Amino acid sequence: MIITKNDREIATMRRAGEVVAEMKAAVRAALRPGVSTADLDKAAAQVVEARGATASFLGYRGFPATICASINDEIVHGIPSPDRILQDGDLFKGDFGAIVDGFHADSAFTLPVGEVSDELMKLIETTERALWAGIAEVRPGNRMGDIGHAIQTVAEGAGFSVVREYVGHGIGRALHEDPPVPNYGTPGKGVALKAGMVIAIEPMVNVGTYETRLMPDKWTVKTADGAMSAHFEHTIAITEAGPWVLTDPDQPEPPR
Repeated sequence: MIITKNDREIATMRRAGEVVAEMKAAVRAALRPGVSTADLDKAAAQVVEARGATASFLGYRGFPATICASINDEIVHGIPSPDRILQDGDLFKGDFGAIVDGFHADSAFTLPVGEVSDELMKLIETTERALWAGIAEVRPGNRMGDIGHAIQTVAEGAGFSVVREYVGHGIGRALHEDPPVPNYGTPGKGVALKAGMVIAIEPMVNVGTYETRLMPDKWTVKTADGAMSAHFEHTIAITEAGPWVLTDPDQPEPPR
């Protein structure tokens, strides 16, 4: 069942989105070679505590940390650890969630650690561009397939692949709600988009195959072929005037 939100509930989710944006900014500021993923988790946790919010991920189905921290061929859901030390040339993927007054917001980014290759910068830039291409399709009257097709077109047009097994999702009082939001699709197909829906769009784009493998920790997901992967995500409210990106600090007000 798809749960639509009223203006008050979406405004609350925007407040959660502001906390998420601050978490991302804190991790971005701390990111450098020699830092552990546990250090980055601590930086995000300090923001959550200071804002009086709750971390969406900590304790979720037993997840043991505030953020997901994935490196290189890890696609999503990496567990922060003091033993995971970032090296020059790594790709870091951070996934962030916060709860304010019972409502979640969720966002992710991929950042280079130090200097990375031109191919990896292309991967990062393509994945972020794919996210925004998907967001551009978020308006009443469109369908979920329009979002997925836009993402897939950008990613595959650059020579990369789009993960199928893990997708975006609705979001609200629960971190994961209906509907699923695939990063691939056919225009004009799928769930109809309506004002009041709130979704998390999160393309995961790989250099090699789109196939995945789950690690023994039952959380970390890697590419099946060991190739690099990038991940971006925003939480978006669908309004009559178009998308309101609740986790983007540059969009404080809904579109008019």
